[in-house]
Amino acid sequence: MAMMRKHRVLGAIAGLLALASLCSCALRLLPVDLQTLPYVSVVLAATPWFAIVSVVSLVLALISTRWVTAIVAGVCLAIQVCWQLPFYHNGTPLSGSALSSQSLPRADTADAVARLMTCNVYKGHADAAAIVNAVRDNHVEVLALQETTPDFLKRLEEVGISQLLPYSQTSSADGYFGNALFSALPFENPSQTDVDSIASYMPGGTVGFDNGAIPVRFVSVHTQSPTEGRFEKWSRSIAELKQLNEHPDTDYILMGDFNSTWDHAVFRDMLGTRFQDAAEVSGHGLVFTWPADRKYLPAFAGIDHIVTSKDVTIGQVNSLTIPGSDHRALLATVDVSGLRH
Repeated sequence: MAMMRKHRVLGAIAGLLALASLCSCALRLLPVDLQTLPYVSVVLAATPWFAIVSVVSLVLALISTRWVTAIVAGVCLAIQVCWQLPFYHNGTPLSGSALSSQSLPRADTADAVARLMTCNVYKGHADAAAIVNAVRDNHVEVLALQETTPDFLKRLEEVGISQLLPYSQTSSADGYFGNALFSALPFENPSQTDVDSIASYMPGGTVGFDNGAIPVRFVSVHTQSPTEGRFEKWSRSIAELKQLNEHPDTDYILMGDFNSTWDHAVFRDMLGTRFQDAAEVSGHGLVFTWPADRKYLPAFAGIDHIVTSKDVTIGQVNSLTIPGSDHRALLATVDVSGLRH
């Protein structure tokens, strides 16, 4: 009798978990417009974790002999694995010369390989010295920052950012919070914003790699967050990045806080056939960057991205804790030699 009661409890738990997993799959399959329904985007940010929910449901269903529940959980698990598997499938690896260039004492700014970094500095609360140390330690050649403030930029200068990355382009839509780009090489045609966005000014600048032979346009991206009453604006601000398709002859690298993951339809739609996400194509696995300031909650969503034009080879993707920020910094090494026209 006690065993039957135990199986009923386990079966009920398995059923609830299977239902949650099924709902997650259904939400992920919704078109762009329906994913703007309240809090759908928030649930979707945690999509990869529902694979664990499916596993637990499947195990409990098998123990309690709930075969229908086991089938539902198994199907959900298979679907979720298919969605996340590309992050663990090795893409085109960086060449030996590209990897060896990253082990030099200082970054080689004359080649076609560069270490990139992006970080949301949480309204200027991030530790500026930690940003500079990360740039120095990782030989970063191009840095994108979001949610900067005048005081933060001043602190960044005081701790030596210009000694490592002397060229910069910063902008702000409201005169206070803004986005920024820093580079070891001069920016050609810098602009306050490359995207006419409802979310923020997104500064841009072109960097010439391989002794100037390969121009690449960098943009510091910060879209609207999916908060109460702003779900439509959230989706629209990501879709606005498709304005860059109006410049088909320009090769881009977009870095920043996209406030979306691979599981959001609007993000995948923005990538289209022109762009690729560094974390997805590198095959190093899921990289979570938010939230980074919760004591008992690890980062569970990869909403920060380094997005590049196709034909850029990407590797060494990882995240880094920056004290004071609610985002982890995201880093990647890129080889742009494939962009030679």
